[in-house]
Amino acid sequence: MQVIDTIISDVKIVEPKVFGDERGFFLETFHAKRYQEMLNIDSEFVQDNHSRSCFGVLRGLHFQKSNPQGKLVRVVRGTVFDVAVDIRPDSPTFGKWAGVELSEDNRRQLWVPPGLAHGFVVLSDVADFEYKCTDYYKPSDEGCLKWDDAEVGIEWPISSVQLSAKDEQGLSLKELFPR
Repeated sequence: MQVIDTIISDVKIVEPKVFGDERGFFLETFHAKRYQEMLNIDSEFVQDNHSRSCFGVLRGLHFQKSNPQGKLVRVVRGTVFDVAVDIRPDSPTFGKWAGVELSEDNRRQLWVPPGLAHGFVVLSDVADFEYKCTDYYKPSDEGCLKWDDAEVGIEWPISSVQLSAKDEQGLSLKELFPR
């Protein structure tokens, strides 16, 4: 497996080793010891999630306030543009974002450590998105960073998106973390 750095030092792109031939392919989607050594994941995964969305659906940018979740994300069908935003006030990359295209063809993963906001937009007709979490989902602890916050300046590959009612209520970085 190859690990690629991003603008946020502990957000990593993972390119797994794929073994394939005319019959199909095989790859490891997680190996605890290897991922701990190469990504410094020191938490156990406690929850796996799977979502299906259609073109233009944008989910996020979600985070948990007091019980942050680390997420190892991947796409098993379709293509998404996946984004992590550093919302750790004491971080040197606070307010910065890292984005990568994840697809069933490139088989890449993204490691989003605890303490970051995370979201994605679907670029294919349909996308199946799977992720492992280091803490349990707690609806009462969830926060949402506004997907188009000008201060963060994410360069989304499409401008017309479909949001949930909850995600439409996302707050700006300044509203979430007044300085």
